[in-house]
This record gives sequence, structure tokens and C-alpha cells, in this order.
Amino acid sequence: MEKVSVVCFLSSYLLAVGFALLRLRGQSRLPRVLTLVATAAGFVAQTIYLWVRSRNAELPPLLVSVHDWLLVLAWVAVLIFLFVSLLDRELPLGVFVLPVVLVLVVASRFLDVEPDEALAKVDLARASTRGWVMLHTSFLTLGIAGVIGSLVLAAMYLLQHRRLKHKQRMNEGVQLPNLARLERWNRWAVILSVPMLTLGMAAGVLLSAQAGAAHVRLDDPVIAGSVLGWLVMFCFFAWLLGTKRPAARQVAMLTVWACSFLLLTIVGLMVLTGSGHQVVAV
Repeated sequence: MEKVSVVCFLSSYLLAVGFALLRLRGQSRLPRVLTLVATAAGFVAQTIYLWVRSRNAELPPLLVSVHDWLLVLAWVAVLIFLFVSLLDRELPLGVFVLPVVLVLVVASRFLDVEPDEALAKVDLARASTRGWVMLHTSFLTLGIAGVIGSLVLAAMYLLQHRRLKHKQRMNEGVQLPNLARLERWNRWAVILSVPMLTLGMAAGVLLSAQAGAAHVRLDDPVIAGSVLGWLVMFCFFAWLLGTKRPAARQVAMLTVWACSFLLLTIVGLMVLTGSGHQVVAV
């Protein structure tokens, strides 16, 4: 198990994306089965990889490093994909989710695999402190997972809207939910993810104070970009709740823009700096 590397599950996910795209082009159900098999193989390899690193570091995967944190985020996305795909065999979810997973896994290769310097300043031996750190990273992971879900649902809505507008038919065995359902799911994904992000950011600020820092280091590009991305999402969240019956397509378009901005800002700045803090440094 020690020999399992990022390349192992990255290769499986690449195959899964290829099979998912093939599913859209033909009527055979074989690509769907191959997509699930390749994804499941990658999921198992990724689980082993995270478990080994967690065991060696004697820390939960979320606390090992930013590299591991990003992989946990991808792991959660894959888990949701496999679960939903088993419930709905005709939903082509892999085309939307697996490319995001690939981006996260590839990005993790450019991040520092050593323990996060920010977390190193915190006394993780104390149960209370360790609980706050886990709360911080868990809320951020769930919040960003919700952002990914919002992005996927909005993309599905726009594709379905375009398909119906131009009266295009999808292949047999490949179906998308109706527009009303996608709109409702998208709205709830945004409504649930933004409070999670906010709680994660707030927990990070409390950790910063506990570590003796007077303020959050906005001079750090990753932190500054993350705060900016959160502000964009929060403004969209406030607009969504405050606007009476907004146009569904407008909501989907704004979801794509806001969620893409947040993800590209956080992941992009982490990659450009070569390392990163888990959104809020302490």
C-alpha cells in the first residue's frame, strides 16, 4: 500500500473521464459501466493513499498538508458521484463531476506535501485546539464541496436549457433532470454551501486569535484571494435570498461565474505560490 501514488488514481480518473465522454456519443451502456469501474478503482487507490499518509503523519487527512486537504475535497466529490450514479443510472454525472476531480488531483501535485506551516503553529496535541482545527477544515471542505455541487448543477441546467431550446435529443440511456428540479437543487446547494464556508472562515479567524496573531494575514495571496472569493459567493448568496423569483437561467449563469471564480481563485493561487494555507492562516 505504501507504493500507491497520486499517479495511480489520477490515471483511473483520466480513463473514467474518457469513458464518460464516450457514453454521450453512443447508445451502449458499456461506457457507463467502465466509467464506474475506473472511478471506483481510482477511489480505492486514493483512499489507500490518504490513509497511508494520515497514518504516517499521525494526523487526520485534513490536517496533514494542503496537498492532502485538496485530495480529500476530490475524494468527497468522487464519493458523491459514485453514490448518485448508483441511484440514477441514466444521469451522465461523470461528464460534469470527474473533470473537476481531475483539476483538484492535478493541482494537488503542485502543492507542498509537508505539513502546513500555519497549522504547525497550533498546538494540535490539545484536544480543544485540535477540535477547532478539524472544525475549520471540515466546514471549508463541506462548503467548497457544496460550491462544486452548485457548479455542476448549474452547468447541467444550462445544458438542459440549451438542449430544450434547440429541441435536441439525448442518447438513449442518458437523461438530465428537468429544469425545475435542477433549479431547486442548485438554489439549495448555494444556500447550504455559503454558510459552511462562512463558518469555516470564522473558525480560521478564531484559530488565528488563539495562535496569537492579531489579524488574518491578508498579505498572503492565497488568503486574500480566498476572502475575495468568499465575498463574491456571499454577495451572490445575499442576492439569491433577497431577490423575488429571479430568472432561473440568470441564477444558473451567476452560479457558474461565482463558483468558478471561487474555485479558480483558491486552487489557482495555491498552485501559483507552490504551496498554500488551508484558506485561512493561523
